[in-house]
Amino acid sequence: MDSTHPVGRVASLHLHPARGGEPLTSVEVIHVVAGKGIVEDERYFDRGSRRQVTLIEREQIGAHATTLGVTCFAAGKVRSNIETTGISLVALLGQRVQVGESVLEFYAPRTPCQQMDALCQGLRELMEDSQQGVLAQVVRPGVIRVGDTIQLAKPEAHA
Repeated sequence: MDSTHPVGRVASLHLHPARGGEPLTSVEVIHVVAGKGIVEDERYFDRGSRRQVTLIEREQIGAHATTLGVTCFAAGKVRSNIETTGISLVALLGQRVQVGESVLEFYAPRTPCQQMDALCQGLRELMEDSQQGVLAQVVRPGVIRVGDTIQLAKPEAHA
């Protein structure tokens, strides 16, 4: 990868609870499977959907907190599997991105749900218009760890 391509980092990883509405669980490592999603995320794994992994930037979360006059939103509170630093995820829509050992295809902006307003009134509206992270499907399986790099995938990684 040459220096003209941005490189970010995995800031934190989160798994959905068995029941909707409960807090996400923070973990240090996840395993992803092509076409199926996150092995450890039992609620959403292998559901036959493109929506296999959700990602959002910690910088975006911080900007929303500042706008709303909140000190911060703790990791995992905005209900994304992967929180990142140092890279614009929306700028990578439509591309394949290496995250740790895996390759994910970023295919659409995330749709903010009503739980965002339950977290802080007005957050859902702030998260519209490409201010809410992205949805991804797994193209190449692998392990993703906190601290791993995030960058455009090399062409041979697309196979």
